[in-house]
Amino acid sequence: MARNASIIDQGLRAALELAAEKPWASLTLGEIALRADLTLNDFHGIATRETLADAVDAHFDRAMSAEGVASDDLPRERLFEVIMLRFEAMEEFRDGLKSLFSYRETAPDHLVRLPAARAASARWALASAGLDDDSGGPLSLKVLAIAFVIARTERAWRKETSGDFALTMAALDKSLRAAEARMGWISRFSGRFTSNTAKPTQENDAPENGATGE
Repeated sequence: MARNASIIDQGLRAALELAAEKPWASLTLGEIALRADLTLNDFHGIATRETLADAVDAHFDRAMSAEGVASDDLPRERLFEVIMLRFEAMEEFRDGLKSLFSYRETAPDHLVRLPAARAASARWALASAGLDDDSGGPLSLKVLAIAFVIARTERAWRKETSGDFALTMAALDKSLRAAEARMGWISRFSGRFTSNTAKPTQENDAPENGATGE
């Protein structure tokens, strides 16, 4: 199992390097194996170009870690630190990832699996931030909220041109604040959960444009 995971990681990184040079849809498994210093047989029964594409979210999710995150920070601040680690890890493969994401948006079989991948990313972000419980709101709703946050932040990351993460950080902060406000409303409305977030400010108490959609 560990060997299979290593081959998938090697293959994905090689594929992303190649996708920076030409469209993801033009890649062959043979050239991915060559770039990864593997043989085509190494991929047999383990990976294809399509399974490598599906592995991309889980691969970069592993960059999210509780290490260095202060436990006394606000939940929103902890999530900000954790999720930014993911986008910082992605930066090395920016061009290849943009190629892959563009391909994925036109491939129905990948699109139908994307919500589950987003939910898995959100669950790991919450776990890394120490928020994978039902305090402040049901975990299932927190997962949905953070999956949406990651998706919106990814779109901002794709538009970065300066390398300073200004767009990414602004989008992440805005999306997390909106999610925090929504969870506060749910908590106050239901009366079933004890909020572990800071009391929303008057500004955050009012729905912002796009708070419930794109």
